Amino acid sequence: MKSTLTMKSTLNDYDFVNQWPESRKGQFSREGLFALYDFLTEWEGSIGEDIEYDPIAFCCEYTEYENMEELKENYPVKNMKELKEKTEVIEIPDTDRFIIRDY
Repeated sequence: MKSTLTMKSTLNDYDFVNQWPESRKGQFSREGLFALYDFLTEWEGSIGEDIEYDPIAFCCEYTEYENMEELKENYPVKNMKELKEKTEVIEIPDTDRFIIRDY
């Protein structure tokens, strides 16, 4: 019987962004990936557990939007305050863009 080996690797923000699969590059902007990394590492610290680096799962759970108008095409929310009451919002610094946990 073959045994399995579980290995862990620590990623910094640069690794997280630059190892992002080419086939998933359109899902998030470069700035969005840095913001997602920051969010995930803070969350990891708050729950006290390691998070697996799984770009496909992240793409299924989170979506980046250019602005509220684009988001409103998919979700019936009035404003950012209402959105934050419904889900996690990751604001991307120095832009109007943000990432949400899909709901």
